[in-house]
Amino acid sequence: MWKKWAMALLLAASLSGCGYNAMQTQDEAANAAWSEVINQYQRRADLIPNLVKTVQGYAKHEKEVLTQVTAARARVGSIQMDASMATDEKKLNDFAAAQNQLGSALSRLLVVSENYPQLKADQSFRDLQAQLEGTENRIALARKRYIDSVQAYNSTVRTFPNNLTAMMFSLKTRPNFTVENEKAISTAPQVSFGEPEASK
Repeated sequence: MWKKWAMALLLAASLSGCGYNAMQTQDEAANAAWSEVINQYQRRADLIPNLVKTVQGYAKHEKEVLTQVTAARARVGSIQMDASMATDEKKLNDFAAAQNQLGSALSRLLVVSENYPQLKADQSFRDLQAQLEGTENRIALARKRYIDSVQAYNSTVRTFPNNLTAMMFSLKTRPNFTVENEKAISTAPQVSFGEPEASK
């Protein structure tokens, strides 16, 4: 009987020294950080119906933009993502693309509001716009924390001797958020104050 206890203690001691516990802790931290990302995206989605309704009251002729926002929100709502799915790179990319599409549609909606001085002066619109801006900041912060958590976990999984433990328990690195248009944003914009070139 005592041999079984000794073996169990030896196994526990060897696991704690090989990085297994650190990997589990960091994986849970990444899951918690992902939950906060989802929480902030949900907060944004919850604000959209009120924002659309307020804009609709003033900008009835902007049906296309309002439809795009509503459709993008519906697409985001149709993608169910929990922490376990965030380890699937394709699902993570699909989720990020849908969120980017919604963000782009919201940007167009806010640009449209510039054409309607009465809408810009509406207190409820200004409140919703401020809440939306605050939410976008929270989303950026939540994504950064998630990226940091995944980086810590991936570093632990990939470094020696922890990588041996990771292989033994089939623990793999987690995918992270990427920039959809990385090539476009890495190229410096061309700024010219001269005459536009004639098309050739």
